[in-house]
Amino acid sequence: MRRAEITRKTAETSIRVSVDLDGTGTYDNKTGVGFFDHMLDQLARHALIDMVVECDGDLHIDDHHSVEDVGIALGQALAQAVGDKRGIVRYGSCLLPMDDTLVRAALDISGRPYLVWKVDFTTQKIGTFDTELVREFFNAFAIQSGLTLHVECIDGINSHHIAEAAFKAVARALRDAMEIDPRKADAIPSTKGVL
Repeated sequence: MRRAEITRKTAETSIRVSVDLDGTGTYDNKTGVGFFDHMLDQLARHALIDMVVECDGDLHIDDHHSVEDVGIALGQALAQAVGDKRGIVRYGSCLLPMDDTLVRAALDISGRPYLVWKVDFTTQKIGTFDTELVREFFNAFAIQSGLTLHVECIDGINSHHIAEAAFKAVARALRDAMEIDPRKADAIPSTKGVL
């Protein structure tokens, strides 16, 4: 059972996250930030992770704390659900086109968190959502889940498409990396014997 539930409460946010890595991509994400909910929906659907995210944050200030703290909690849930990483493929990548945009994502469920972010947005906002928060989410998510994550926008004009393609590309790469390898379902995917 590769499932986890995380509760995180601070003076800025109150969050509950649950994930099932062997799901079908069902989701119920309610952060109070509409565009961010849309992106989390894409992450769940395209990674085939069943996901519930509930966040009550200090949105009267801005969206930053909610987005970053959801990244923290979701990363912690992923790390807990994947456990000792026994049997996983470990690596995943995706080259994802979305209209004018092409995004490449590659990741390693390594236990060594690192983010390489080569994504430039053409606008500072998507509606009322600050585009810089996309990187903040992925940075928090990568650190807490123990991912080595590279995301690069190769081409793109529309900021909405760039953000959505990034979430979808990471989701597809994550889906591949989390799969159980039928040839080594009982082994840790490392010559060290531990990840």
